[in-house]
Amino acid sequence: MRRSVITISGLIFLAVVFASIQFAYFLITPPSRVSIPKKIVIKRGETAFDISQQLHTKGLITSKGLFYMWLRITGAGKDIKAGEYILNTHMPPVKIINILTKGMVLTHAVTIPEGYTIKQIAKLLQDKGITDGKEFIKLANDSKVAHSYGISGPSLEGYLYPDTYRFASGLAPQKIIHTMVMRFRQMTDPLREKVKETGMSFEDVITLASIVEKETALESEKPLIASVFLNRLRKGLRLESDPTTIYGLKEFNGNLTKADLRRPTPYNTYVIRGLPPGPICNPGISSIKAVLNPVDTDYLYFVSRNDGSHYFSRTLEEHNRAVFRYQKHPRRRRPKSP
Repeated sequence: MRRSVITISGLIFLAVVFASIQFAYFLITPPSRVSIPKKIVIKRGETAFDISQQLHTKGLITSKGLFYMWLRITGAGKDIKAGEYILNTHMPPVKIINILTKGMVLTHAVTIPEGYTIKQIAKLLQDKGITDGKEFIKLANDSKVAHSYGISGPSLEGYLYPDTYRFASGLAPQKIIHTMVMRFRQMTDPLREKVKETGMSFEDVITLASIVEKETALESEKPLIASVFLNRLRKGLRLESDPTTIYGLKEFNGNLTKADLRRPTPYNTYVIRGLPPGPICNPGISSIKAVLNPVDTDYLYFVSRNDGSHYFSRTLEEHNRAVFRYQKHPRRRRPKSP
């Protein structure tokens, strides 16, 4: 009896040693001597078995059973991060597990142009497979989300900084929004004292900067455009800006009509006096600085020359002559959004 117990114990010990050696050899041995890149996508909610199956199908591991067992034994399956990965066939399983649990996902360069709106940013991100566009719009337009960042406006419009970022596919909208707002703070915090000197609120500066951003693409003109709007605000004149009016329309087909200019919306600066309730796009740093450092002029009007630049006027009479000269249909005091 005693001899049988010893024999069985010995066999169990040998089996454990053999299994351990087999596991160790599996974990440190790549499936191939040739390095062939393979892309895998791990979705949120995928199980350790699903992941093992995908890796085996891609030829990245030799045994999905051993890999799955190791994930279950060590609990590493719970630590694997969702995302897109580039692995290769010369990686041993232990290295693959390390990459997946650390979330070393593949990232993509995404450039958000200056002047893009929340809707345009959402479409760009969705088209690139980065995140869900509808969820992004919902969160970015949530006033509670905006207030959580200390922004008093109705949304995060104006505060999603346009820049080139590196985002992983399938990234949660909250993380993208947080990254962009933090970048906005990084770029604008050094300007806070200058904002105080203007006598304007920080939100008003960003709102006006967003209008400047939409009115011209020429860096040299931005301080001039800013001076026109600031002069009009000081004199109590309506801004009469096409881009603000367009932003307030639910649908816009590219043709701004007289009826649109008369339509009462919070953003129609042909109707309201002062600034609209918030930014109409996400301005770049040059537009923000233009509002803080405008050229000292007495200009009150400007009109497009139809070549990307504008003609600036001091009086309505001078402006009307410029409109007649540069515009075929001189119905407006303000230029159309570029």
